[in-house]
Formats: sequence, C-alpha cells, structure tokens
Amino acid sequence: MLDFMPRSLYFAASNIKSMQSTHILFLIAAYFGVLILISYFTGKDNSNETFFKANRKSPWYLVAFGMIGASLSGVTFISVPGWVGSSQFGYMQVVFGYLVGYFVIAYVLMPIYYRLNVTSIYEYLNERFGTVSHKTGAFFFFISRVLGASFRLYLVAIVLQQFVFNDIEVFGIQWPFTFTVIISILMIWLYTFRGGIKTIVWTDTLQTLFMLLAVGFAIVLILKQLNWSFGDFLASEELAKYNKIWFTDSFLAKNHLIKQFLGGMFIAICMTGLDQDMMQKNLTCKTLKDAQKNMVSFSLVLVVVNFFFLLLGALLFIYAERADIAIPMMEGKQKTDLLFPEIALNGGLGISLGIFFLLGLIAAAYSSADSALTSLTTSFSVDFLNIEKKAKELQKKIRGQVHVAMSVLLVIVVVIFNSLNNKSVIDELLTVAGYTYGPLLGLFAFGIFTKEKVKDRYVWIVAGISVILSYLLANNSEALLGGYIFGFELLIVNGLLTFLGLVLIRRE
Repeated sequence: MLDFMPRSLYFAASNIKSMQSTHILFLIAAYFGVLILISYFTGKDNSNETFFKANRKSPWYLVAFGMIGASLSGVTFISVPGWVGSSQFGYMQVVFGYLVGYFVIAYVLMPIYYRLNVTSIYEYLNERFGTVSHKTGAFFFFISRVLGASFRLYLVAIVLQQFVFNDIEVFGIQWPFTFTVIISILMIWLYTFRGGIKTIVWTDTLQTLFMLLAVGFAIVLILKQLNWSFGDFLASEELAKYNKIWFTDSFLAKNHLIKQFLGGMFIAICMTGLDQDMMQKNLTCKTLKDAQKNMVSFSLVLVVVNFFFLLLGALLFIYAERADIAIPMMEGKQKTDLLFPEIALNGGLGISLGIFFLLGLIAAAYSSADSALTSLTTSFSVDFLNIEKKAKELQKKIRGQVHVAMSVLLVIVVVIFNSLNNKSVIDELLTVAGYTYGPLLGLFAFGIFTKEKVKDRYVWIVAGISVILSYLLANNSEALLGGYIFGFELLIVNGLLTFLGLVLIRRE
C-alpha cells in the first residue's frame, strides 16, 4: 500500500545472474504484447467517457480482482515476505486496519462520489468549499503521484539499463539511460492512450494474476522441497517462531496493535478512498451498489492474500535455514526483503519460479505506472483544465495532449532522479510525497463531518503548514515525546492538523 519503498525492485533484479538479458527482454516484450492486445479490444471507443470512466460499465468482480494486485504492488510482493524475519506476522495488524478503512470507503466516500457523478474525486472539494480547495486537493494528489510513479519507473529503468541495454551501442555510444526511460513510458502510453481507465481495469487483472501465481508457485515448490504438506507446515514448530500477530507490549513502539490498526485504517482511506488513481477504477462500476460489492469483496480477499504473503515469508526463512541459504547483504547489512528474489532466482527451485517471479515483478512495477499516468491525465484535465466545460470537439484533443504531456513529465522526473544520484535526497522527496495525503484526509473529513464553510482562499496555506508540521514532528518525536516513534499513525496527525487549521479559517 505504502508504495514509496520499492527500491528493493532494483536490488532484487541484481540477483538475476543466470538469466541472459535477451530472456528478460523477451519476457518484457511478451508482457507488453499482451497489454497492447488488450488495449486494442478495450480502446475501440476512443472517447473521453471511455478514457475517464470506462463508460461506467466495468463488471464489479473484474475491478475487485484487479484491485487486489493494484493494492499489493511492489512493496507487498518483495518486502512483506521479508518483514516476517523481524516483525513476524505483525503486518496483519495493519491489514485488519485496511479492512475497516475499505468499509469506510464503501459506505461513506463512495455514496458521495456516485451522488455527485464525479470524474475526479476532488470535484467534491469544489462542491463543498470552493475552487481553491478543489485545486489544493488535486495538487497534493498530483505531487504524490508524479513522484511515486516516477520513482517506480526509475527503478525499473535502471534494472533494464543494467541487465538489457548496457550491452547495446548506438553509433558506437552506449545506449543512454534516457532512451530506456523514453521506451518504458512510450510502451505505457501506447496501450493506455485510447482506452485509458477501461484498459487499466483489464490489465490490472494480469498484474494480480502474475503476482498471485508467483506466490502460489513459491509456496508449492518450497513445500515440495521440504517434503511437507500445507497442513504439516501450519502445524510445524518452525512456523510457530514467526506467526505472532498481536503486539501490545509498548505503546511507544511503532508496531503496537492500536497504532498499526489505526494507521492501516487511515492508510486505506487516504491512499485508496482519497486517491484518484485508486478510486478511478472503482468509479467505473455500473452502480453504487456494484462499486460497494467490489470494495467489500476485494477487501475481504485482500486479508487472505496478505496472510498468504506472510506465510510465504515464514516459509522462505525456514527454507533458507534448512538449505543453508544466506540472507542477501547490501551495504554491509542483511537485507531480508531480498530473500524472496534470492530463493526464487537462485534457490534451486527451477526456472519456472524464476519466470513467474520476474513476470510478477514486471507487472507490479509497470501496472502502478500505467494507472498513475491515466489518473494524472484525468485529474489534470478535469481539475486544472476544466475539460468538461470545453467544447465537445476540443475535449478529446485536450485529453490527448495532456496524456502526452504527463508522459513527458514522467520522463523528465525519472531522468532527474537518475541525475541526482543521491539516495538521501530522493528519500526525502518521497517522504514528503507520503505526507501529502494528510491534507486530503483533513479536507474530506471536515467536508463530510461538519456543515461549516471555510475561507476558501486560505485552504492551500493550511494544507502546506500541516505537511511541514507533520514532517518536523516525525523527525523530532523521540526527543519531544519521551521516546515516542511515529509509525503509520502520523497520517492521522497530519489530517488532524489540517482539520484544526480549517476550523481556524471557517466562515463566521
């Protein structure tokens, strides 16, 4: 869910020693070939209604299945199994919080979006407060998505550069990194420029399928190698070393049950319910009732899927110990989130697992980027250019131009990330991007749970101050609050600061 941490995608790929660059390139080409084929069938109606809303005809069960993969993304695929070594099954505390958050989305936020028939969810802020609030909400989403999507694309691009394109020369010059970035984003543009969100709804199913197949294959093959049935595994003493779920010892710790549960709840509300990228898929369902069925069924299945990711994590550590496989090292430290790729690619379990792992890795990386490109196009067109108020004959042209512009913007930001070549600077940028959901939480909460009006022209100041204060608090909490360390619950504090700021600027 919090997908600002997929650096492990790059380091995972650095374990691919036995696969030639041509094999990797073939897998990527085959994957994109399927996506372009899907886009051919889903993009025949090249209208704005199709691009932005999929004509509100998406089957709810298809959206629900695709949402599983979209919500898991790169962090769950790579890192969650690795967290088992240090945090056991404590991540389930966050997952149960997600579950409650998704129910809030289904029965509090979705009825509002469907009642207003919005294309961009930030249109609600215009309806409730005014133009500045609308633009402020859209701006914070825009910054978050541009930085997050660019960073994920950056990681994929440097993997491709290192393992595929470094061996290619153009007129005697090594293939430039910028060309790799352009090709990556051009491929995404090719299969999204006609069908938009309608295409994404279908391609998301591939992401989910490949990720779940990779997990399923890994579990089956490792159990077979250990001569265990699934029941033997669940009853084993070795699993008992890893399966602790509830942590209630110290409230100061980041992993305390209450902090993790509430953090997970509000992460789901903000990063799904208040995020155009995630909600645009849900708003393609035919009716509110269908969208709610999608959200509820997806959230219940997601709990089970995350539990299987944690079971895989325990199994990976057990197998590594039995097979005497060392946890990969990076910068002199053990990197447990590299254990899955290490075993999948170099653990002696066969090439089929390696193939499915790579497909899952590629799908996780690119699928989040394609939906981001589509949602950025939608938000910019609707929230900043007011495309729906333009002449009908101009709307499609404007959307096409914005889609190209967003693609170019992603190329520029990815190239900037590469030129910075400074881990700490990039981390700071992504950390700030993570804080930008707090103002959205405060704005929507104030709008939904109060009837107060605000002085709209000051809303952007309140939102900016909230981000700054949250950042300062997070970096000084141990000193200021007697050793207290903020976890996911910082999002709640951020939203509360915005809420209180809106109280101060309410109209008399």
